[in-house]
Amino acid sequence: MELEVLKTAISNILKVDPNEITEETTFLGDLGADSLDVYQIVSGVEEELNITITAEDVEKITNVGEAVEVIEKALKNV
Repeated sequence: MELEVLKTAISNILKVDPNEITEETTFLGDLGADSLDVYQIVSGVEEELNITITAEDVEKITNVGEAVEVIEKALKNV
């Protein structure tokens, strides 16, 4: 579920096909996202799932799999 929500947010912000996104997809290299894009994506996920992700955690994210882990961690803290 977390991966699908994340894929939707990535697709909406970066205008990419969600079917091309895997857990190994990197934000910078594969998607061409900058740090502001990542914050916008995370913000969309936070709103959708009603969670809060710390800026410290966001800064550590380099690929989609790591983002899913951060989302799962936030969901456990709700």
